[in-house]
Amino acid sequence: MATGVDRVELAYLARFLSDDAPCFGLARTAYGYLLLDRAGLQGLQDRMVGRSGWGPPDVLSRFLRGRSMAGKRAEADFRRLAIARATPWRLSRLLAKLPAPCSYFNVGHSNLTTRALSGMNAKGIDINVLVHDVIPLEYPQYQRPGTVKPFQDKLQRVQKWADRVIYNSADTQRRSEARMAEWGAVPNGIVAHLGTVTPQSDLSALPVGLPPEGPYFVTVGTIEPRKNHAFLLDIWDALGADAPLLLICGTRGWNNEALFARLDSLGPDSRVRELPDLSDAALGALVQNAAGALFPSLAEGFGLPPLEALMLETRVLCNDLEVLHEFLSDKPVYASVSDQYQWLRVIKKWASAPEIDDTLTGFKGPTWQNHFNSVLSLRA
Repeated sequence: MATGVDRVELAYLARFLSDDAPCFGLARTAYGYLLLDRAGLQGLQDRMVGRSGWGPPDVLSRFLRGRSMAGKRAEADFRRLAIARATPWRLSRLLAKLPAPCSYFNVGHSNLTTRALSGMNAKGIDINVLVHDVIPLEYPQYQRPGTVKPFQDKLQRVQKWADRVIYNSADTQRRSEARMAEWGAVPNGIVAHLGTVTPQSDLSALPVGLPPEGPYFVTVGTIEPRKNHAFLLDIWDALGADAPLLLICGTRGWNNEALFARLDSLGPDSRVRELPDLSDAALGALVQNAAGALFPSLAEGFGLPPLEALMLETRVLCNDLEVLHEFLSDKPVYASVSDQYQWLRVIKKWASAPEIDDTLTGFKGPTWQNHFNSVLSLRA
C-alpha cells in the first residue's frame, strides 16, 4: 500500500514523463549517485506501478548488509536503468551532464543533503522542494528515536539552498516558515494542495468475512502515536459490548508499545479488529461501505485518508484541526479529541443510521492538474 509521499512522487514522475521537455532523475544509492534519462525513468515507473517486474540483485547489491531483498533488487535495477553514475565526491561531474537551464524538484524529503543541494546551486540549477509537514519538530515525542535532529538539518538545508518551497497546505507553509525564519531568510514559497484520484474500491478484493455484517467504522493510517488510535480504543471501551465493529486499517509503526499491548490483548470477541495488509482496492471497499471513517489525529500535514473517505462518499468524523478545514470545508463532522462525549454521540448516531449521507454525493478533492498548473507556472 503506497504511502502519501509515495503517491506524490509517482504523480510527479507521471507528470514529467508526459511532458515534452527533457527530464532526468537523480538517485542516491549506497555506492553513489545515478543519473536516469527519460527511458530510465519510464522503466522505473513501469516497475513501480507493476507493468514490469523488478530484476535480480546484481553483484554490488549483494554486498549490501541489512538491506532487504526487495531493496537489493530495486537498487540493482536503478543501476541498469542509469545512463551515468558517480561516486558522491564526483557528483558535480554528473550534474554537468544536465542541460541548462534546469529545474530540480525534490518532493519526498529525501536526498536533501548539503552535497546535492550545494552542488546544484553551484551549477545554477533551480531548486524546488516540497515540504509535507514539520510535525517532527512540533511533536518530537511521537517520532522514531534519532529522527528529529536529521529532519531539522534537512529543513535548514532547504531554508539555505532552495530557490522555492512548495507547501501542501497553507497550514504547512505557516508552520514551516515560522521555523525557517528562526534560522535566516525564508525562501519563496507557494501553496499547492496535493492532487487526488478517486480511490479504488473492489469488494472482491476483500478477505473472507469482510465487509462485516452490520454497521462498522474504519480508521486508516499507520499505527503511530500522532494518529491517536488510543483515543479510539478508549471510545470503544466506553461503548461496551454493544459497540459496532471498529476496523483499524494500517501497519504498526513506532513509539507505541502501550497501544500495541492493548491491541495484542484483544480477545476473539472484541469489537476492535486490526487489518494491516489490505490492498488499496480492498481498503477502498471497506471505507466505502463503512458507517463512518474516524480520524482523531493530533497533527496532519495534509490528511489524505479523510479526503479519500469523503471522495468515496463516506461520512468522516475527525479532530478539529485547522489544516483539515482548509480543504475538507464543512463536509466532515469536526470534534476535538478533548470532547469524548461528542465523539461517542456521533458514533452512536451513525451506527443506528448507517446509510450514505446524500450531502457527500459527488464530492471532489483537489486535482493534480491544478497542483501542477500552480507549481510548474513558476518553473525557471
